[in-house]
Amino acid sequence: MHKKLIIFLSLLFMPFLLKAQLKAFKDSIIQISGITMTADSLRAIPAVSIIVRGQNRGTISNSQGVFSIVAFKGDTLSFSAVGFRKKDYKIPANLPGNSYSVIQLLTEDTIYLSETIIKPYPSKREFEKAFVSMDIPNDMYEVARKNNDQAKIRALARSIPIDAGGAYGVFMQKQQQSLYYAGQTPPQNIFNPIAWAQFIEAWKRGDFKRKD
Repeated sequence: MHKKLIIFLSLLFMPFLLKAQLKAFKDSIIQISGITMTADSLRAIPAVSIIVRGQNRGTISNSQGVFSIVAFKGDTLSFSAVGFRKKDYKIPANLPGNSYSVIQLLTEDTIYLSETIIKPYPSKREFEKAFVSMDIPNDMYEVARKNNDQAKIRALARSIPIDAGGAYGVFMQKQQQSLYYAGQTPPQNIFNPIAWAQFIEAWKRGDFKRKD
């Protein structure tokens, strides 16, 4: 009988206990909104990483330094950005309500590099030797001039195979020529003086030489 009474009372008060736990859980959640700024000039800092310590979640501030993240009261937020010192903010556990605004100031992190010593050449003779043998790269004008050299273009045209666009153009030209002379005898280039002139020019250039 005593055991049944305990079970009855537990079932009777269970909804109230669940409601109280739900209210406590709801009260422990808080939305932190704010802005990240520099400590010296109060300038907004974009792309700051805000991580909830001990949990695999966080957010990043936007281009104006504004951020918003949901956490539990008592959690610690870790702020980090390139060029600034890392800063932690512990959310007070006794904050009223479920939203809170903060302005997080970050201090610039100064990086000191090791000393660099620049030494001259051991002697004037060594400097002159290095200066004369220095390979100076071509500027844009010189590169364009070399790329448009006619002899270089002709050499490339003889060695590089024709692409799909060029093959299509040659095919269409032959197709047009066959249609143009349809029903009649096409002219023979052996009697064409222009063709003979082109042949002589090609022979002078060495287009018919054997290429090993």
